[in-house]
Amino acid sequence: MNKEITPEELWGHPKGLYVLFFTEMWERFSYYGMRGLLVLYVATSATADDPGLGWTTKDALWMYGWYTMLVYVASIPGGIIADKFLGQKKTVMLGGLLLCIGHAVLAISSPIAFFAGLILVILGVGGLKPNISTMVGNLYKQRDERRDKGFTIFYIGINIGAFLAGIVVGLVAKNYGWHWGFGLAGIGMFAGQLVYFWGQKYLVGIGDYIGQTKEVVKSNVPLTKIEKDRIIVLLLSFVVVIVFWGAFEQAGGLMNLYTDVKVDRTTGLDRPEWLMEIPTVVFQSLNSAYIIVFGTLIAGFWVMWGRKGKESSSLYKMAIGTIIMGLGFIFMMFASKEASSEHFGKSAMTWLFLAYLFHTIGELCASPVSLSFITKLAPAKYASIMMGIYFAASGFGNKLAGSIGESSQLEPYSGNMTESKEIVYSVVDKQTITKNENGEVVEFKDFGVNHDKNLELRANIFLNNEELSFEDFDSGKDLNALFELSKESQDELVSYLSENSSENEGVFHARLLFEKDEEAVKNKGNKGDGKDYSLSFVLEEQQNEQESKTFMWITIFTVSFGLLLIVFLKKLKVLTHGAEDVTGAE
Repeated sequence: MNKEITPEELWGHPKGLYVLFFTEMWERFSYYGMRGLLVLYVATSATADDPGLGWTTKDALWMYGWYTMLVYVASIPGGIIADKFLGQKKTVMLGGLLLCIGHAVLAISSPIAFFAGLILVILGVGGLKPNISTMVGNLYKQRDERRDKGFTIFYIGINIGAFLAGIVVGLVAKNYGWHWGFGLAGIGMFAGQLVYFWGQKYLVGIGDYIGQTKEVVKSNVPLTKIEKDRIIVLLLSFVVVIVFWGAFEQAGGLMNLYTDVKVDRTTGLDRPEWLMEIPTVVFQSLNSAYIIVFGTLIAGFWVMWGRKGKESSSLYKMAIGTIIMGLGFIFMMFASKEASSEHFGKSAMTWLFLAYLFHTIGELCASPVSLSFITKLAPAKYASIMMGIYFAASGFGNKLAGSIGESSQLEPYSGNMTESKEIVYSVVDKQTITKNENGEVVEFKDFGVNHDKNLELRANIFLNNEELSFEDFDSGKDLNALFELSKESQDELVSYLSENSSENEGVFHARLLFEKDEEAVKNKGNKGDGKDYSLSFVLEEQQNEQESKTFMWITIFTVSFGLLLIVFLKKLKVLTHGAEDVTGAE
């Protein structure tokens, strides 16, 4: 018999690692599939061909921040339930079931189902996420040098799931609709649950309830001075986690919206049609693809670095990771500059590839070791709770990300269409209308307003004798008679144009979005009457400046924070009391 691979181990690691690997891979497939669609769905017009919720981008990022925060904050009660009642193994099982139900509900096309599904997903991730990570740590004995490598392998599993989600869910959502994408994410979660059920035989004694084993330290034993010092270090490291994810999670929020509107995603291919323009969600896979490619290389670099006797503590890696990740936003500054160099311009995809590359290298330095760091320093009786606090800190970072993204988005100016649809005919072109009639798909040319379609016009905006003037960007036709701004929007816009009249020779630009009221669309009696259209827009120049400043300040703050952490590194390491010393070389 081959003695090198025992029944308990495969390729140098416990077999249970691979069970948890595939469980988490499919759970992350479902989560990142949902995450990639979230802000885009919420910000899509409620009366679009594939309707969303119709919120503003600002409100969509507000929702993104709260949802992603609650997903991770739910890890605290998830950790408590595991430590005090069910154990990690059963809590992971319960979390997986809630996730399956939640994603199934999200597949239903209804606002009520959408929010109900979000709540179930939040509860499910809270039960699964902190406990499955703790179980990975429990597969290894204390001071086992394979622990960091095991977490890196586990982390690669996470990113295989995320990589597949961005591509597969993104393509399905683009070609078949939002809720087909949500449903596909749920199928992934179901696959993960099946793997976890099947693999229980490789997890015997891992993640059992603390009250059912005699091998665990009794819960009533007070903490020692060393344990208290280590908890202090852990809590301080959670501040690093908040800062890191507050910047990094712009990926699913601000950068996702930016990619959708201001990045040239065309491929130059004539066919197949679905590849002529890369769906926005697919870019969410870049981070995961880079992790799969560079994960073991970065881990190997740190092993080599440590063997040379150079600084390679977890806190140092977290500081370096924060700095590198922050530098990635410099490329978003270049993207913003390129997009704003011409009216209604877009930036090249290259900037996104470079930004995500730096974000990924930073993540590979900081995130896998932070999970391992907790399992090294946390007292046994508080293992799941501390892991829960870590994910809660990640959640607060996500909320910070949402707030930063929200601050980068301007409140739109608003108004209403006031003229008849015949006036609309004079400023827009006919478009291809697709309808289902008698079971057949029929295509014909007509004005979209006759079918309650939303309209978008590119406009020049300027002051003419202190009066607002709007003209079509392409044809120069006067648009003033088409709509009426609210008094508040008009006063605010006049004030801004007056103060900034020296820019762009006093001419500014905007995409005027006219949206048919959702309730009016449902009323067949006014079908195609051209009434009940609202108007919203932001100035391109003003929005570009706001986003560029956001990317700049993220860069400055994260790099400065990482450098400050390095300054205090020695003092923090003393409080770990050698917890990161290993029996073999790292």
